[in-house]
Amino acid sequence: MKVHLVDGTFELFRAFYGVPPAQDTEGRPVNALRGIVATLLSLVSEAEVSHVAVAFDHVIESFRNELFGGYKTGDGVDTDLLAQFQPAEDAAAALGIVVWSMVEFEADDALAAGAARWRDAPGVEQVVICSPDKDLSQCVVGSRVICRDRLRRVDRDAAGVVQRFGVTPESIPDWLALVGDNADGYPGIPGWGEKSAAAVLARHLHLEAIPDDPSRWGVDVRSKDRLAAALRAGREQALLYRRLATLRTDVPLAETLEDLEWRGVRRPELESLCHAIGAPELLERVRRWRAD
Repeated sequence: MKVHLVDGTFELFRAFYGVPPAQDTEGRPVNALRGIVATLLSLVSEAEVSHVAVAFDHVIESFRNELFGGYKTGDGVDTDLLAQFQPAEDAAAALGIVVWSMVEFEADDALAAGAARWRDAPGVEQVVICSPDKDLSQCVVGSRVICRDRLRRVDRDAAGVVQRFGVTPESIPDWLALVGDNADGYPGIPGWGEKSAAAVLARHLHLEAIPDDPSRWGVDVRSKDRLAAALRAGREQALLYRRLATLRTDVPLAETLEDLEWRGVRRPELESLCHAIGAPELLERVRRWRAD
């Protein structure tokens, strides 16, 4: 079997900006709900999808905001999108999919924890993390845990991570610490870019192993003296950024692998939802109704 773990927050954002604005009869925004129901119905209609869970950021803030004041918050997020966060979780549940609603942790942490828990479980052939988020590349293990960009229909295994970022999955948090992540709100180390970070980490793997003296780096990097000086001055910050980038695998997920088995859509809940959001045609896409 394959275990599919879905980045619900990404799917919600993508749906909000990819589906034309729409409102229900009471004037509430529903475009993202229409989009996420459609994309999740498409997922569970695939023949290989038997066990699935979706993780959402119930609130955008997490424990990382206590570690770094500049970490991402809900400020600036469209209020029409925020209004659809909870309904999106309800929609996924109506589809019969296990929902992980994150408050202290982030959705990415839940996905990382699920991948770590079930990648070696008996009967599991592969864990597929459905998200293009570069942070999740650190979870990739050979071809046993992969990341899938469903929109572009691209799978990324360990070789694909190296091809894209220039480093192995274990070095992704270090790479992000040097390069920074605008989406998450931390800037990285001044002067370091994707190519320089990849070149140095491909040789040294982790921040602690990078010598202060650039003559000992063993790689040819432009402006290495300047980069080395920036890293020396910012090592403490770099380690903090790596902590922010490192996904947690100790998220307390209550479900067993058996609980993740998809048994069909909950008819009353989905029929009610689809009529409420003015999209009854989505019901025609259901391939299996839940028996119980």
